[in-house]
Amino acid sequence: MRELPRELTVEELEELFGGRSALVGVLAETEDPLGRAEEVAAGLSDEDKIEALAGHPRIGEPSPEQSGEDPAVLTELAYLNQVYEEKFGFRFVVFVAGRPRSEVLPVLRERLARTREEELETGLAELVAIAQDRWQRR
Repeated sequence: MRELPRELTVEELEELFGGRSALVGVLAETEDPLGRAEEVAAGLSDEDKIEALAGHPRIGEPSPEQSGEDPAVLTELAYLNQVYEEKFGFRFVVFVAGRPRSEVLPVLRERLARTREEELETGLAELVAIAQDRWQRR
């Protein structure tokens, strides 16, 4: 398994986290950025946390981690994504880890029952897990 780096450039972090954000800016100045990413994210304002989540593609949209699926599953994901974003005010982020999108549907349904605070924390933890996985697979 590839070791987590002690330092990363803004560009490397943008690739891992889906774009430029306040989170990426702070991590670029942090020793052990991927190891401390959850801690750093927890200290951000809600606005900066939401900005970080916005860089990740919606479940069901094309991305390196998500592959093809049944059109009915994609339709349901699109609907539930909309419900989630209207309820919480930010994007649903989950570490797919090679699972088909159909396996993500129950996770999304379950997370819709949670509080906004729980979801903001969970979404950021998932975003960090995705970034760490991307680093490991490079």
